[in-house]
Amino acid sequence: MLTSTLGFVAEEKRLFVDPQRCIGCRACVQACSECPDHGGDSMIHLDQVDSATSVQTVPTVCMHCDDPACATACPTHAIRKGEDGVVHTAMVERCIGCTNCVVACPFGVPKYDASRDLMMKCDLCYDRTSRDLKPMCATVCPSEALYYGTADEIAERRRGRAVSDFWFGGQQVTTRNALVTPLSVDIVQIADAGADAHSTAQECLEEAIL
Repeated sequence: MLTSTLGFVAEEKRLFVDPQRCIGCRACVQACSECPDHGGDSMIHLDQVDSATSVQTVPTVCMHCDDPACATACPTHAIRKGEDGVVHTAMVERCIGCTNCVVACPFGVPKYDASRDLMMKCDLCYDRTSRDLKPMCATVCPSEALYYGTADEIAERRRGRAVSDFWFGGQQVTTRNALVTPLSVDIVQIADAGADAHSTAQECLEEAIL
C-alpha cells in the first residue's frame, strides 16, 4: 500500500509519476503531442536514466510547483498559477521569449519554441482535467507509470510512498504532483554542491528509481 506524509487532500486529483513502471513505449509522448494547443509538440520529456548500462526510461513532466520558479522568473507575468495549483503555460500575448523560465525550472520542463518565440509547458491538460477527465498522458499509459487520481485511489493500487518534497542542493521545492518512490524515500534529494554535472531532470529521475 502506498503511504504519504504529505497531507494530500483526499478527494483532490493529481498526477502521480511512478518511474519504476515506465516501459519506454512513448505512448505518453505521442498523446501529449496530439493535444490541440501543442502544435504537434510533446510537453513530456522521456529520459533514459543511464543509456550505457540500462534500458530504463522515465517520463519527466511538469510537477506544478507550489511556488513555481518559472512564474517567479517571468518578467511579464505570462505564467500564472491557478487556485487549483495548476501552473499554466505562458500566455501568448505576454510571453516575450526571454527563456528565463527555461533556466529557472528545477525540473528542466519548459520548452522554448523559437518558431513561435514562445515558452510552452504542460498545463495538466487543463481543457480535460477542469472537466474531471484524465490528462492525455495518464489516459494512454499502459503501465500506469503516469496515474491521475486521488491519493486514496493510488494507495489501493501501489506499494511505495508518494513524495512531493524535493531538495535541489539547499533549495526545497514542493509540488502539486507527486513522485512514487520506495518506502525508504521520504524526500528526493536531487544534487549536492560539488556533485558531478548532470541535467536537473536526469538527477531527479536517477534519485527516484534507485
